[in-house]
Amino acid sequence: MTESSRPSGAHESPDQVNPEWPPPPAYAPAVPPAAGPASRPRGRKRTRGPVAVLAAVAIVAAAVGGGTAYGIQELTGDDTVAASSATGTTVVPTGQKGTVAGVAKAVSPSIVEIRATSDTGSSTGSGVIVTDDGEIVTNNHVVAGASSIKVRTHDGTTYTAKVVGSDSSKDLALIELADASGLTPAGLGDSDRVRVGDQVVAIGSPEGLTGTVTSGIVSALDRDVTVSTDEGQGRQPGQQGWPFEFGGREFNGDTGASTTTYKAIQTDASLNPGNSGGALIDMNGNVIGINSAMYSANGAGSADAGSVGLGFAIPVNTVKADLAKLRAGSTT
Repeated sequence: MTESSRPSGAHESPDQVNPEWPPPPAYAPAVPPAAGPASRPRGRKRTRGPVAVLAAVAIVAAAVGGGTAYGIQELTGDDTVAASSATGTTVVPTGQKGTVAGVAKAVSPSIVEIRATSDTGSSTGSGVIVTDDGEIVTNNHVVAGASSIKVRTHDGTTYTAKVVGSDSSKDLALIELADASGLTPAGLGDSDRVRVGDQVVAIGSPEGLTGTVTSGIVSALDRDVTVSTDEGQGRQPGQQGWPFEFGGREFNGDTGASTTTYKAIQTDASLNPGNSGGALIDMNGNVIGINSAMYSANGAGSADAGSVGLGFAIPVNTVKADLAKLRAGSTT
């Protein structure tokens, strides 16, 4: 596909906690006389009662259930909820939390358009910002063999980029922007918590249409998807989609002589050429996958080629496990 994940860690909110838990004590302890102003301790008064109990329960639930993927959600001063992750902070407006509009608003600034040029042609793909100084995760097949890489961010700024490391066996690459700062990194979720039927949002640059948002569900998990590792294989003249194999059949063209297979998340969110390297996102605003392949019903070279609701994404836990190696400059 190029050219051209149950949401992780859902937690019970404080207002869902049974107000009768913990149960009231069996007896009422004697209430000591109220202290006068002179004997009242200085400093901040400690909060007691149901509010404190509910807050404690909520914090425990977040810490135990969310792990490093979400951390603890906190209410910020501008009526937004900050969902912390291992790599960044995605802020979703509280009034739009769990909605496609809310996710799009929060995550779109973290998705970029990538234009790569090589001796065999050019390609358009997408990428996900993972650090504020310009580290971006994308598919290896978007940038493999590229002699020039240009990246356009959500605000329209264009940067020159270079490949830091790549892993063709996982179809992943890490690129870095030159002289970038103050970018918005995406929050990386936990793809192990994704369930079939979970609602998801995809953001990328299909056909060069930067910042395109689509939505759907997780259709299946652990799909064996096979893609080419040959440089330039996705940039053949007249070929608009990245070729891949699934279930022993080839789609969107010949995958070439050298291939690799990985476990993918299947989604019916609309993906088109150019979505490769973009984000598949849960309804909490956390990236759960890197979009990597889509099936085109009429063939990659057809003018009628397009998404038919069969898209695949590399699980984000695979990305997180590979980041250290990519940052070290590994190229495989």
